[in-house]
Amino acid sequence: MRLVICIDRDDDLGRKAGIRGPVLGREAILDAVMKLGIADPEDSDTNAMLAAVNLLDELRASGEEVEGLVLTGDGRVGTISDRKVAQQFDEVLSRLKVDAAHMVSDGAEDEYLYPIIQSRTKVDSVRRVYVRQSVTLQGTYMTLVRALKDQKLRTKTVLPLASFLIFLGIVLSLQAFFGVQLWGYGLILLTFLLGFYLFLWTFEVDEWIVSQVQSFGSDLRRGSLAVFFGILSLALILLGIVLGNQAWAAETDPNPLHHFLDFLSTALVWWIGAAAAFESGRAIRWLVARHRVPSSVWVALVSFTAAGIEGYSLIYLFGAILMFDPPSIIAVSLVGVALGILTGGLAESLRQYLRASSAAAKTALPSSG
Repeated sequence: MRLVICIDRDDDLGRKAGIRGPVLGREAILDAVMKLGIADPEDSDTNAMLAAVNLLDELRASGEEVEGLVLTGDGRVGTISDRKVAQQFDEVLSRLKVDAAHMVSDGAEDEYLYPIIQSRTKVDSVRRVYVRQSVTLQGTYMTLVRALKDQKLRTKTVLPLASFLIFLGIVLSLQAFFGVQLWGYGLILLTFLLGFYLFLWTFEVDEWIVSQVQSFGSDLRRGSLAVFFGILSLALILLGIVLGNQAWAAETDPNPLHHFLDFLSTALVWWIGAAAAFESGRAIRWLVARHRVPSSVWVALVSFTAAGIEGYSLIYLFGAILMFDPPSIIAVSLVGVALGILTGGLAESLRQYLRASSAAAKTALPSSG
């Protein structure tokens, strides 16, 4: 059997029409289209789902065994939404024997999900839906106004502009009322903040941060142990910075690299401890909710060990080179670096093994039933 798949990454179906995914079958998709169209006639996902039904009818008319499927994500677009799409697709694959898929999309965000589909089944074709319309100056203005009503778009466009204006107002107020000249420092800080924001936006780190904050609030309301381990991790990171700064200040050598190495050698152990505490909280949450520890925890523990060995070996190696220490110390440091790399390779091998074992278990599950 083949599937015609349409993906609603930001879950417009759930948020606007109250329909939970996956939506499987022609009649179910048409019912979902009708409800979403009534709830929001301007939503592009309506056209994408109708295009999926159109393609479904074309393939059935040619004699193919094919079914339609709509996968939904989450309003918190990013890791959370993509995980939900993957879980829904795995659920469908456990019920149906799928040979290939045809993808239908309105473009934009939904196409980020194609690798998830391709990693699970063959994709034979991709169809992108374009909505034909007459564009006038007034129509463009109304389209822009309506688009800015979207919370996600406002966050990415209006928020940076609002932040810039607020910052500019603060600088001008300090200059006008207190005579404080901050133009130089203000422009430097503004340039840094703008570049930092664009960096986060490019790699979608801002969405990850928002999803983590929302997840933290949800865990806090449920009384999850992960919250307290997260707070512990943050405290350990800050403690590492404070103690590292003290080691930096205590170093008497004028070479700034020595100060930096002292900072790293003091802070690194606390940062590794913070990462281990965070993973421990995640493991306990899984253990309570699913009565098992996630396999990624073991990979993480090996990776943290590798990072610690390699990190400290590099610190001592650079220190030995700068201080002209005996060759034996340099040799030991090099052995430590090699051991850290080998341990990192072990973590990668363990990850591949656990992934292969999980895939084999999922493949064997339907046949055993």
